[in-house]
Amino acid sequence: WLTDPKNKVVRVYLVTVEGYVTDVETKKIMEGVKDKGEFLKAEKVSLRKASARESHLTVELTEGKNREIRRIFDKIGHEVIALKRVAFGGLQLGKMAPGQFRDISPKELFSAFGPIALKV
Repeated sequence: WLTDPKNKVVRVYLVTVEGYVTDVETKKIMEGVKDKGEFLKAEKVSLRKASARESHLTVELTEGKNREIRRIFDKIGHEVIALKRVAFGGLQLGKMAPGQFRDISPKELFSAFGPIALKV
């Protein structure tokens, strides 16, 4: 249920790309681009910092298709340098290190995803 695109569970990513990303380009990402017959779009894009060398963005997706963020930015002419998922639905990554994990309590799942999470 959580990974099924039809349920539109939001995934939040911090993205660093080469070059200066413009407001026009962020709007294009939210309107969607076509890549190999697939329509790719972000629900929300926030430009956090931009310079001629690189831009830092927050991107929200609800589908999570294979390499979706990399493909979207490639289509608008910006190579992804760094990519990190920081939230999945109501769960936040916080200060966990790469490779680190922890158990999630039923109460946490309920508060992050509602009653459907307890049936999964």
